[in-house]
Amino acid sequence: MTYTFRAALTGIALVIGGAATAAECIAPANPGGGWDFTCRQIGKIMTDIGVVDGPVQVTNMAGGGGGLAYQTVANERTDDAELIVAASQATATRLAQDAYGGATADQVRFLGAIGADPGVIVVAADSPFQTLGDMLDAIAADPGSVAFAGGSAAGGFDHLKVLQLAKAHGVEDVRQIKYIGVDGGADAITQTVGGFTQGMTGDMSEVVGFIESGDVRVLAVLSDERVPGFDDIPTAVEQGVDVVAVNWRGLYVPKDISDEAFNDWVAKLQAVGESEEWAEAMAANGLAPFNVTGSDFEAFIAQNIEDVRTLSQEIGVIQ
Repeated sequence: MTYTFRAALTGIALVIGGAATAAECIAPANPGGGWDFTCRQIGKIMTDIGVVDGPVQVTNMAGGGGGLAYQTVANERTDDAELIVAASQATATRLAQDAYGGATADQVRFLGAIGADPGVIVVAADSPFQTLGDMLDAIAADPGSVAFAGGSAAGGFDHLKVLQLAKAHGVEDVRQIKYIGVDGGADAITQTVGGFTQGMTGDMSEVVGFIESGDVRVLAVLSDERVPGFDDIPTAVEQGVDVVAVNWRGLYVPKDISDEAFNDWVAKLQAVGESEEWAEAMAANGLAPFNVTGSDFEAFIAQNIEDVRTLSQEIGVIQ
């Protein structure tokens, strides 16, 4: 089975309806992970290319695999037109699995995505596993012998990557595989480098700095092709494991903002996606282009959530 989702800080002066207001981007995890990257990069580029005046305030709100931020926006800041929130495939996965305390996708408005972050399987630099096959063979021999850390909660997108790889390798009872969900990719790397887990499951942008520092090795990237700039990292597919899992990077906004405010944010996000600055940020962080915004993105999210729900039922994550 292939797990594929292809296509698929301080104040800011933001003019909405003629009034200058202060804007904020919530990153639903600790500093250093993918959601934090999304807020800081998109916010900075909005300022750099002049679609807003001044820096974007970034607020880290870790908890519940993104659930704390989602519930806060859905219940307490429903009409805050100055607020954007980092989102990803992990967000859609948690909604599909009813993991946000009954929250549903229609409680916010999904703004768009402007990049896709390929999934990765990472080990510490001194790990005995030299290839993805080595790791999967160990799991097949004893599913409980290899533990993973990931930035999503148990059953979330990072966890699903591991289960799909194991299933594709012929492991029958994937639910025996140990997984620790932490708040963000940086925390997951720490677990693995520290020897608490044998592997980390996450996204390319979360591990670039750790690759450059020599702390980790990437056994596989879960994209169709090797990632430009990281051409020495093989895909899972070329290693005989037919799994592709990419994590779109985008934003949502509160449900009750005006259509004018929503469309204004869409235009700003599109401007970032078309900028040279964003192209450079993608190349530096292992991202691939993935540009879907506005109503097209809302339709994409609806189908995406349905696909994940079906997949999660098939592999026993949800009933």
